[in-house]
Amino acid sequence: MATQTTNRAGDWVAQQPGPDGFSAFIPRPLPPEPALVIAPDLQERLDAANQALGRLDGVTLLLPDPDLFLYSYIRKEAVLSSQIEGTQSSLSDLLLFEQEGAPSVPTGDVQETSNYVAAMDRGITMLKGEGLPLSSRVLREVHHVLLSGTPGSERQPGEFRRSQNWIGGTRPGNARFVPPPWQEVAPAIGALERFLHNDPVKTPILIKAALSHAQFETIHPFLDGNGRVGRLLITLLLIAEGVLDRPLLYLSLYLKRHRDVYYDHLQRIRVEGAWEEWIAFFLEGLIDVAESTTETTKRLVAMIERDRRRIQQLGRGAATAARVHDRLIAHVVGRPVAVASELGMSEPPVYQAFTRLQELGLAREITGRQRGRIYVYEEYLQLLNADTGQPEPGGR
Repeated sequence: MATQTTNRAGDWVAQQPGPDGFSAFIPRPLPPEPALVIAPDLQERLDAANQALGRLDGVTLLLPDPDLFLYSYIRKEAVLSSQIEGTQSSLSDLLLFEQEGAPSVPTGDVQETSNYVAAMDRGITMLKGEGLPLSSRVLREVHHVLLSGTPGSERQPGEFRRSQNWIGGTRPGNARFVPPPWQEVAPAIGALERFLHNDPVKTPILIKAALSHAQFETIHPFLDGNGRVGRLLITLLLIAEGVLDRPLLYLSLYLKRHRDVYYDHLQRIRVEGAWEEWIAFFLEGLIDVAESTTETTKRLVAMIERDRRRIQQLGRGAATAARVHDRLIAHVVGRPVAVASELGMSEPPVYQAFTRLQELGLAREITGRQRGRIYVYEEYLQLLNADTGQPEPGGR
């Protein structure tokens, strides 16, 4: 453990004497004291981040049906956030996993990734559908959904821990970081919840998001899943505060690319009280991801409009092909049998529509089988995977 130079963010408190002794970090309530110094360069970055988020939220006006795009964006975030924690599932794995009966898709890591999608959906429903404030209740429910049916389900899903945890090392005495003892979790989360609701002071939303995420990770209130819930907290906060109407922005891609720097910033907060440096890094990530997502969304819109025009020129069968194409927009991957059932159609014309889309170069069959075929909207998946380095399905 590095030598602490300031207790601005909290205090290291000895927990156990002797050769196996260790100290745990007990964070101070937000906002930081001494108060944050928003220097001109940090203010400039804050302004740029707000503008980038505004452009991202505005780009949803271009979307023919924003909910169609949310399906794939949320799943991309689920994959990246889970990969930070060491899972190996790809976006292709997740999309295929969700197609009942898809072959050769591992069910271990991908189940955890699928749970992330469900956890995000549940959190948004609680905020927007049920009108609940962002609170420890919401975070515990999100955590419960996240761990259900996974190896983590043995680690108190939906409950704050009642034992000591640590990060790195084999025990607290040689860990890279030891969060507060379990008795301190509830008070620390309570203070964080008050801060989220502008008590004791109102804080600019993006500053609030940066501080809250770091504080949550420092508290580490659960036995498992803290990183994923902490990243979900960012998006849920932006939605709760009305900064984003839909959950199109996710930091996991940026944090995955800069994982070591990310962890270093969190530790420097605890050791050096380096809140301003963390905020600058966080805002840079928001700018990077917002601009990238805005550009990707524009490209997807252009691609879909182009492909719809090509489908309209098919003549006979164009109407069915258009309906199948809409289904691929929504889910990227499709099984003709399932699509026929969803559309209330017989299977032969749907199979024919998929064949026509493949002839146009829009869809690709990935199983190589005569029965149980699965098609992927190839260019759509390529655009989603462009900045993740993930492979396409079907070994191509």
